[in-house]
Amino acid sequence: MKLSDIKKKIAPYEIEIHFGIVQKINAANIDITGLSPSIGDIIKIVTTTTNEERLGMVVELHKNSFSVSPFGFVEGLKIGDRAYIDEEGLAISVGEGLLGRVVNPLMAPKDSKGAIRGISKKMPIIKAPIDAMKRGLIEEPFPVGVKTIDGLLTAGVGQKVGIFAGSGVGKSTLMGMIVRGSKAPIKIVALIGERGREVPEFIEKNLGGDLTDTVIVVATSDDSSLMRKYGAFAAMSVAEYFKDQGRDVLFIMDSITRFAMAQREIGLSLGEPPTSKGYPPSSLTLLAQLMERAGKEEGKGSITAFFTVLIEGDDMSDPIADQSRSILDGHIVLSREMTDFGIYPPINILNSASRVMGDVTNKEHLESAMKFKKLYSLLKENEVLIRIGAYTKGSDPELDEAMNKKEAMNNFLKQDPNIYEDFSQTLDKLKGLTN
Repeated sequence: MKLSDIKKKIAPYEIEIHFGIVQKINAANIDITGLSPSIGDIIKIVTTTTNEERLGMVVELHKNSFSVSPFGFVEGLKIGDRAYIDEEGLAISVGEGLLGRVVNPLMAPKDSKGAIRGISKKMPIIKAPIDAMKRGLIEEPFPVGVKTIDGLLTAGVGQKVGIFAGSGVGKSTLMGMIVRGSKAPIKIVALIGERGREVPEFIEKNLGGDLTDTVIVVATSDDSSLMRKYGAFAAMSVAEYFKDQGRDVLFIMDSITRFAMAQREIGLSLGEPPTSKGYPPSSLTLLAQLMERAGKEEGKGSITAFFTVLIEGDDMSDPIADQSRSILDGHIVLSREMTDFGIYPPINILNSASRVMGDVTNKEHLESAMKFKKLYSLLKENEVLIRIGAYTKGSDPELDEAMNKKEAMNNFLKQDPNIYEDFSQTLDKLKGLTN
């Protein structure tokens, strides 16, 4: 066949590969012309010097150009580099092979165990939350092996809970206790925006090096803001993969605050107006998009989620903490004051609450928990009077009972990080203490 005939045959088909050209680069965004992408499209940028591929996401559209936020660093890129639209979009490879592995948000291994095998499906990172009318009722308890939570702040299968604490109060230790003490068949841990040193430390110290049935998704503080933001969504997509198979999943993330900070960096670089503490509106709306993907879905499994929230200066009115509380189904507040008294985990039961506890516990359990809180509250209210000797025993029978049980109540709140209580044993101890 002559070349002219071949040209005529392929003329009706568009075989030209379209590419764009990098026109402007700064630390947060890359401006590109020559393509017509949509918001959220994934762009591959190929460096002209090393032929290396860099990934980014379209975050802003202009009349004749668009802005891309990179997943990695911009060092090595230059004006004139070529850019291509990735037809696969923002999706990750998931499967049974992820269990026992430590991966980055793009599911590339970060441990030394070689390539990940047993990948069976592509999952989109961004997905709509469970439809409100398809959510299953939260009716059964979700034991985590921590007496204070199981006995006084009982969680339910499919619940979303926040762990609120200042820096250095014990969030990571409590996270490790929940992961190791939970009976969930699948556990997904997202470490977002934390120090790199904390990753191996959390695995070895808090998890005892045991990653059985566990996937750890890591995006450390030195990763780009886009990687930290979508690290949380990627981890949730992994949890949804196992939930869709009918399995119950424990999802635990540290921390929501770093996730919101990543969106703050992206939003401010795009010109969004800063509001309270510099957070743009998109930082607050993004919280619900992530958190509402957890829960129980009819005909499928469930995702029971624990999100840690860093409260600066122990200020519970922090905008991220305040917004998170309004979305979540319960909150566990860690108290710096309790650590001074040697109570670990330092859970402030008077400031904490589980909104589903009444639905997942029986009447006897609920009454015992309420009595415990009442006696503990009486002790706190009259602590100064008791210490200075201004209270005379016999004046208030309930306060007398609280004083007599003070040591027993403090012992109930204390727990060695390496010891996990069976749910039935916790209930027996609680009932024995309050009866």
